[in-house]
Amino acid sequence: MTYFDGFIAPVPRANRDAYLKHAPDAAPIFHEFGVTRHIEAWGDNLPEGKVTDFRMAVQARQDEEVVFSWFEYPDRATRDAAHEKIRSDPRMQEMGASMPFDGKRMIIGGFEAIVEEGRERGGYIDGFVVPVPAGKLEAYRELAQKMAGVFRGYGALRDSEAVDDDVRQGQVTDFYRAVKAEGGERIVFAFLEWPDKATRDEAWKKLMADESMKPKGEMPFVGQRMFWGGFEPIVDSVARERADA
Repeated sequence: MTYFDGFIAPVPRANRDAYLKHAPDAAPIFHEFGVTRHIEAWGDNLPEGKVTDFRMAVQARQDEEVVFSWFEYPDRATRDAAHEKIRSDPRMQEMGASMPFDGKRMIIGGFEAIVEEGRERGGYIDGFVVPVPAGKLEAYRELAQKMAGVFRGYGALRDSEAVDDDVRQGQVTDFYRAVKAEGGERIVFAFLEWPDKATRDEAWKKLMADESMKPKGEMPFVGQRMFWGGFEPIVDSVARERADA
């Protein structure tokens, strides 16, 4: 199944234009290295959490927005080879020196897909980061697989859920600290792609009103420490490749 590098970064709103130039310029290089798709999505609807949320995850300041992004690879071997090329390529070193955001507060990690439903590209994204007790990972996967069908029934084009495989401690924050992970917990990086925001908003209204969606019994994840939000895609390398063809 697909392998993902997931990223969450705080970007000054004043640097949005610079970021919009930086990310697309890098996308063709990443494809050279084996990335099959590169997505960058700008924070649009990020609920404030009591325990954690997207902004807390990267210690975002008042003048910053959160970017949710990922690389897709066919497998981990391709991803590991890509990392070696990225580290040694002078073009990437030059770009790294001029990033329009604080890289120390960006959180990154490698995740292996456990659920994949749909392959269509969407115009709006819901991103999720979820702490899951290790002993409940299979129960979580089964629930996520079931929910993928529900989301697709309400209009979602794609549902991907991936579990931590190569997530390391960061200098300031990381995926584990972002969800205040406790011993033995795994991290799930997930996203839904919708045709557009209107479809997504209407779907969530129906989902919240659907009595069959009410939790029954103990859930196989820690809901108080998961966080989610809505994002507007600003870079989609596959869409760009098609436009350039």
